[in-house]
Amino acid sequence: MEDYEAILLVKQEVFVFKIPPRTSNRGYRAADWNLAVPDWTGRMRLVAKGTECTLKLEDKISGELFAKCPVEAYPGIAIESVSDSSRYFVLRIQDDSGRAAFIGVGFSDRSDSFDLNVALQDHFKWLKQSQEIAKEGTSEEASKPRLDLSFKAGETIKINMKIGVKINVVTYLSHPKAKTFGGLPPPPGGIRLGAPPGTSSNEGSLLGLDDASATKEPQQEAWGDFTSAGPSATTALPSAK
Repeated sequence: MEDYEAILLVKQEVFVFKIPPRTSNRGYRAADWNLAVPDWTGRMRLVAKGTECTLKLEDKISGELFAKCPVEAYPGIAIESVSDSSRYFVLRIQDDSGRAAFIGVGFSDRSDSFDLNVALQDHFKWLKQSQEIAKEGTSEEASKPRLDLSFKAGETIKINMKIGVKINVVTYLSHPKAKTFGGLPPPPGGIRLGAPPGTSSNEGSLLGLDDASATKEPQQEAWGDFTSAGPSATTALPSAK
């Protein structure tokens, strides 16, 4: 994932000065510059992209880059405070080829320089904490023993599964009460139906049905004498004439 550029601080007015070379180890002094006539005036932006922090000087209107100052650490050589004022700094600017030069920058308001200090301190504090957290996480992961869940040679695993009640089908079907049809005996007290007309007693037994004519006496018909009446018993109907 590509890092995005975060804007840490924007100041709409900053003054740039050419500064003389430093002749001694003592710090820079703003009084040695021509403060009344700045060599350039524009906008300052402090941006961060990943671990890189850059202070950019740009044109107020067009946004064209005038100079940039990569900041590796703060305090450091990239941005130095002057010894006689809190509103001025010395920047080490660099171009794309790596050539460097020192210029002086300043603000008209002391609060602007204070904001720059705070923004730089906060960024590098956050960067240091992030690196420490990442380092601790890496060392902890390396020190933890790795859990080996693979099977060793000859190692097995036993799983207990409750399937339910087992039925011995062979023993059940060989029971004297078991019928051929469906393998289930008739329910207790069930009504035994006779074989359908045209079905032999053997077919009825195959279906698990008993022949009622073979086990019981013929029952008296509910219709009585009407079933035995022949043609002689028919009463003549009166003529329609």
